[in-house]
Amino acid sequence: MNDLAERTAHLRAFNRFYTRLIGVLDEGLVGTPYSLGESRVLYELARGRVREVTELRRRLGLDAGYASRLLARLENRGLLVRERSETDARRQTVELTEAGRAAQAELEQRTDTQIGDLLRTLDDHDQQRLLRAMGTITGLLGERPRDRTLMLRPPRPGDYGWVVHRHGELYAREYGFDATFEALVAGIVADYAAAVGGEGTGGAARQAAWIAELGGERVGSVFCMPGADEHTAKLRLLLVEPAGRGSGVGRRLVAECVEFARSAGYSALELWTQRNLTAARRIYTAAGFVLTSSTPHHSWGKDLVAETWRLSL
Repeated sequence: MNDLAERTAHLRAFNRFYTRLIGVLDEGLVGTPYSLGESRVLYELARGRVREVTELRRRLGLDAGYASRLLARLENRGLLVRERSETDARRQTVELTEAGRAAQAELEQRTDTQIGDLLRTLDDHDQQRLLRAMGTITGLLGERPRDRTLMLRPPRPGDYGWVVHRHGELYAREYGFDATFEALVAGIVADYAAAVGGEGTGGAARQAAWIAELGGERVGSVFCMPGADEHTAKLRLLLVEPAGRGSGVGRRLVAECVEFARSAGYSALELWTQRNLTAARRIYTAAGFVLTSSTPHHSWGKDLVAETWRLSL
């Protein structure tokens, strides 16, 4: 089975699991006589954001025939009324009756109870994990535009492990590096954490690190650490997640590192990279770094060309 087919199967399996879990396939939703489609109509109308049938169909993604049958069933039960629009006779408006509002209130209460009971089977940590996972799904597949606010912050507990994990995973997937690369990253991170004493950018006057967040999700990192002499700093562990690429994350991280090195009194900033890391090299060139040397080597299971770049501050 190829990757796409396997992922499709996983997504379909999740859909079957979740619809079974919340009882979508039951005769009535949460013990009421209303189907999922009818319940969604009642919910949208109760919110008061839609009155025209065409807009209701658009919001729910319903074709004209199915929408008409849903509305007719609810109208026959006395839960809503349909009328011709006062401004355009070709359009039809729809509104809940008092009985419809009462039915929607009962649906809301029963649904809250069902979901509350489900959440109570999990401890607080797992509830937070569940909500983050659902937020990820909504952000990736939902219609609402995702928050693309970029923020740089000092590392917090858990961030160091994330930097090591994501370097190991991404470089293995994208460049074929083996586990010895992850070990190298772990050593650099350990050295930094020991030097700053767990105080983020404030633990040592001449080194700092930043975690980039895009819409509240971690998408990158960079470290500024002492170099070979007291006048030179080193830019290390620049990482940009696939979700952050094309949003200026790498440029912002490098710019922050440059400004910190300058303000900390360094006269130069150096970095060590590999020739095949073309996206990073473009960022360094744009920031004014100059290639000063290159050396072929075999590391992390690959034949590579190491490069040293330097920026005078």
